[in-house]
Amino acid sequence: MNQNMQRTFDLSGGMQQVRHQVLRNTYWLLALSMIPTVLGAFIGVQMHLPMLTGGMGFIIFMAVAFGFMYAIEKTKNSGLGVAVLLGFTFFMGLMLTPILTRTLGYSNGGMLIMTAFGGTATILAVMAAIATVSKRDFSAMGKWLFAGVIVLILASVANIFLGLSALSIVISMVAIAIFSAYILYDVQQIINGGETNYISATLRIYLDVYNIFTSLLSLLGFAGGSRD
Repeated sequence: MNQNMQRTFDLSGGMQQVRHQVLRNTYWLLALSMIPTVLGAFIGVQMHLPMLTGGMGFIIFMAVAFGFMYAIEKTKNSGLGVAVLLGFTFFMGLMLTPILTRTLGYSNGGMLIMTAFGGTATILAVMAAIATVSKRDFSAMGKWLFAGVIVLILASVANIFLGLSALSIVISMVAIAIFSAYILYDVQQIINGGETNYISATLRIYLDVYNIFTSLLSLLGFAGGSRD
């Protein structure tokens, strides 16, 4: 009886250690992924890289992004997966060029960017902390959050043609809520053993953070952008 209990304890402790290691590696890789993101954004803004807009631009962006994500999943069990992930984050940094250029056109653009960055970091820290200490199971949120993302994509595509500022504001607000909740879900997936690969986990949390940042920056531009 005591031996069985000891084996159960050792197994549980070993699984817990693996989960902590995955979470720790995820946070380190997430921090590392910000370097190529910032580099890509800097190059895009400094070189005034032209970006395709409208429906065609959206299609090309989605095709390249999903191509990267497919490659990451295929290589996630090797060191190559880290390289592909960092390449993806560089690409996503380049994709920030239009919104950063527009924001820097405001007299207070730099402050808006730093505010969006600080707000994103705060949301990440708070949601990750809640996911870590909470006893509540957030796994049931997954299907609803996915449905919410589909609705967001459809609304964003529609607004490419409609160009409604009010709809853009609503999309940004809903996106912040959905991807903040996704941080809860994704971090708890690691803690509960639902996600055991730190590269896949980093990709998911990176996308959460990226979407929160861009949505916050859009809202701040609408609300506080100054041309003076």
